[in-house]
Amino acid sequence: MMNQRNCSTVAAEDIEAGNKNPKFQAETTLPIFLKFKEVTYKVLIKKLTSSEEKEILSGISGSVNPGEVLALMGPSGSGKTTLLSLLGGRISQSSTGGSVTYNDKPYSKFLKSKIGFVTQDDVLFPHLTVKETLTYAARLCLPKTLTREQKEQRAFDVMQELNLERCQDTMIGGAFVRGVSGGERKRVSIGNEIITNPSLLFLDEPTSGLDSTTALRTIQMLHDIARFAGKTVITTIHQPSSRLFHGFDKLILLGRGNLLYFGKSSEALEYFSSIGCSPLIAMNPAEFLLDLANSNINDISVPSELEDRVQLGNSGRESQNGKPSPIHETRVAEQEKRELLDPVPLDEEAKGIVLPLKPQWGASWWEQYCILFSRGLKERRHEYFNWLPVAQVLSMAVILGLLWWRSDIRTPRGLEDQAGLLFFIAVFWGFFPVFTAIFAFPQERAMLNKERAAGMYRLSAYFMARTTSDLPLDFILPTLFLVVVYFMTGLRVSPYPFFLSILTVFLCILAAQGLGLAIGAILMDIKKATTLASVTVMTFMLAGGLFVTKVPVFISWIRYISFNYHTYKLLLKVQYQGFAPFVNGVRIDNGLTEVVALVVMIFGFRLLAYLSLRQMKIGT
Repeated sequence: MMNQRNCSTVAAEDIEAGNKNPKFQAETTLPIFLKFKEVTYKVLIKKLTSSEEKEILSGISGSVNPGEVLALMGPSGSGKTTLLSLLGGRISQSSTGGSVTYNDKPYSKFLKSKIGFVTQDDVLFPHLTVKETLTYAARLCLPKTLTREQKEQRAFDVMQELNLERCQDTMIGGAFVRGVSGGERKRVSIGNEIITNPSLLFLDEPTSGLDSTTALRTIQMLHDIARFAGKTVITTIHQPSSRLFHGFDKLILLGRGNLLYFGKSSEALEYFSSIGCSPLIAMNPAEFLLDLANSNINDISVPSELEDRVQLGNSGRESQNGKPSPIHETRVAEQEKRELLDPVPLDEEAKGIVLPLKPQWGASWWEQYCILFSRGLKERRHEYFNWLPVAQVLSMAVILGLLWWRSDIRTPRGLEDQAGLLFFIAVFWGFFPVFTAIFAFPQERAMLNKERAAGMYRLSAYFMARTTSDLPLDFILPTLFLVVVYFMTGLRVSPYPFFLSILTVFLCILAAQGLGLAIGAILMDIKKATTLASVTVMTFMLAGGLFVTKVPVFISWIRYISFNYHTYKLLLKVQYQGFAPFVNGVRIDNGLTEVVALVVMIFGFRLLAYLSLRQMKIGT
């Protein structure tokens, strides 16, 4: 089997052989030898009346060295992604058995900066360009010792390495946004991970959804990354073509959570032939191996003494006498067994590399905030030029202006009508922001999950950037709304009440937005969050002070947590201060109590949202 070699040895031999690749120069990379022995993983499945433990992985062993590409292959449900996530540190070690070591040491969170993890679904912002995506990743992840220009140059170098220069100014795109091709999107995902020069690169189904030619180029690129940059690459693959299959250095074949084969991919067929299993027709070797893993033996020659046991594999893993079928026995080549036991052959330079004792951020908190704020503005820039919300707000303002045209407060009826207008303003700007903010965190959950797992930034910096990048649009729309409504409906025409009315609406918007953020962060499910928000907003509206003024004591507390109630009272006090001592049962004073209540809601709801995000489990 393959000899263990560190990355500098791999690079030196390639250069001597004339195989130097100008795109993937050997960088100063910590060589990491990954070993795993007898790895098991179980999950607890809860039922209506009981719960049972299900074994997902059972006794998986293997190793992969710098400069090698290890493929995890098997049918759907065989445990490929689970094993990949476990090796990449995305699964808690408390629920696993066996050992996983990196240079003969267990996993620690300080390895995050040395690991790149590409998920099966490309988690990218659809409205950012290729260049913007990689540049923001570089500015967030690369060390503080580098200047902004050096980080941006690194992003450009990665684009060149991955042949992305031609589409660097094209948006990534998504389900409803036209953008780059599937192969280019996959390369951007890989570029996001290799931009920090990781030692370990994990990829989950990198060829999924790609045509055969693009898939082959992707695997060749991974081979170049491993061989010429000295990285350790592990990838899952479902059903590769024969050309892809021969592009892997090592292969792990899984079946029903068991290890069926570990060794050189080129020697897999030879091994199964040695136990009497061979294809009856010319077929892709990967298809043959997957048929074996699935116990599908229609086109496979199987020794007569194994036929009954293999046939039984369609309904169960074990034979009638309780012993595993030889097809489902673990096979680890002798050389691989020795490699699992041998100490890692690090050179003196690599031994001198020590991982930091605490996480090293690529930017200060303020820099992280600024970068994420800028990224948020660019990702949602299309919303600022979207005519729909502007048309919605302005049309509603015109309708209100026509219905309450030049209302006269000198009569009791006119005063009552204008109070109804102020209540509607409080309700409208309490309803609109809630259902906009609900989508913030659920829509970005996959991105937040991925970037937090990679240790790209502090959660507090992300939270502040995400919650403030919407404010420009949140302030522009109500200002347009009030300019139209205020002067059409005959509200108090004076600079002081006008600006206080705008400030009151802003406080209401921030409080309502905080409620939406909290509900979205707690539930992380748009349907459930929308349902809960609808009930909550309707309750706040009913308790807002217009529909019912005398509320029973046992439920009167609801109005005090209703931002509609406090906004309505504050608008009344702004408009009628000095005009009347009481309006609609509300005492006209300086409004300090309502301002304090809204400020407490603004910060209280956001604190609840932040704490909910901190409790969110990080994983794939």
